[in-house]
Amino acid sequence: MEQQVNHNYSKAIQLIKSAILKSRYRAAALANRELLSLYYGIGKYISENSRHHFWGTNAIETISKQLQQELPGLRGFSEGNLRKMRIFFEEWRMLNSNRSLPANEIQRTDITTSDSIHPLSADEIQTDLLITNRSLPANDLQQFDLQQFLSIGFTHHYEIIAKTKSLEERLFYIQHCATEFWSKETLRHHLKSNLYAKQGKLPNNFKTTISDIDLQRKALLSFKDEYLLDYINIESPDDEPDERVLESAIMTNIRKFIMSLGKDFSFIGNQYRLIVEEQEYFIDLLFFNRQLQSLVALELKRGDFKPEYLGKMNFYLSALDDLVRLPHENRSIGIILCKSQKQNIVEYAFRDMTKPMGVATYKVAAELPDEYKNILPDAEQLKRLL
Repeated sequence: MEQQVNHNYSKAIQLIKSAILKSRYRAAALANRELLSLYYGIGKYISENSRHHFWGTNAIETISKQLQQELPGLRGFSEGNLRKMRIFFEEWRMLNSNRSLPANEIQRTDITTSDSIHPLSADEIQTDLLITNRSLPANDLQQFDLQQFLSIGFTHHYEIIAKTKSLEERLFYIQHCATEFWSKETLRHHLKSNLYAKQGKLPNNFKTTISDIDLQRKALLSFKDEYLLDYINIESPDDEPDERVLESAIMTNIRKFIMSLGKDFSFIGNQYRLIVEEQEYFIDLLFFNRQLQSLVALELKRGDFKPEYLGKMNFYLSALDDLVRLPHENRSIGIILCKSQKQNIVEYAFRDMTKPMGVATYKVAAELPDEYKNILPDAEQLKRLL
């Protein structure tokens, strides 16, 4: 009897807990929606008055200071944030600059007097941002998801606006933020590594080695053709650190490395041991991808890609599939991570390989673009200057 009562209590606690968490999520989503509506409206109001010269110089600074006096303890309405609200409005409206304004204008503010600010309804946001924009391609309009737009925070929106150039790119990051719950740190990393341009470009043989079309697509989207390891700073005379040095640096920053890989990757271990015919073999890094339901072997290589790397990886994947893979899991996937690769060599090397593999490159913090290499003094010059 007592056991039954405890079971009922436990069930009740879980149900109540679930209800509380769902309620908090809905409340947070509604609060975020209200804030975005407010910030967009304030941004429009400030834009129309400041850009049309209705206000004098230093108006935004003056308004911010006065707001702090009128509402002591008010946060989020500094001069800088008010300018960001204006940018938030103007950057999205810039996409609609080739059309006439709709009759049911999102802000219904008379720019000759500009004496009111109204919150926005969801329908008005969608109308103002995209639906009435005749210059945008139909595909772009279909990709726009209003709920995703409203579900991410203002800081996320500003980061995306500041570091993207096209509507397609903005929608890409908004979708990922909304569906994968990216933190600000994760968003900034993917913006810096240019995930939009890199995802889905990995040289691979997935079409010939993965029969399931949907799994092919998922596999391609799970990897990038280049990984930015800017948190790894390795001093090496030839800018090509030894594989073990690179592996050690990755292990020191394993959390950031997993973030570089993307979602759904779980780390299993480094120097993962396989025993075949009483001989030991070691995989540099082994992961499991929940989305693909596959083991992912990752081999680190210095310098340019070499065809023989795939032969060794093919061997590793065969051993993983026979000795480690569970019955319900898909075939293991291998990724060669090297400093550089040449397209034709990679394509020829992939021919007749039977295991799914890809070749990606990496950049570390020590590297500089060619145009900057001769601008800064080297270490010896710095010593002399000091």
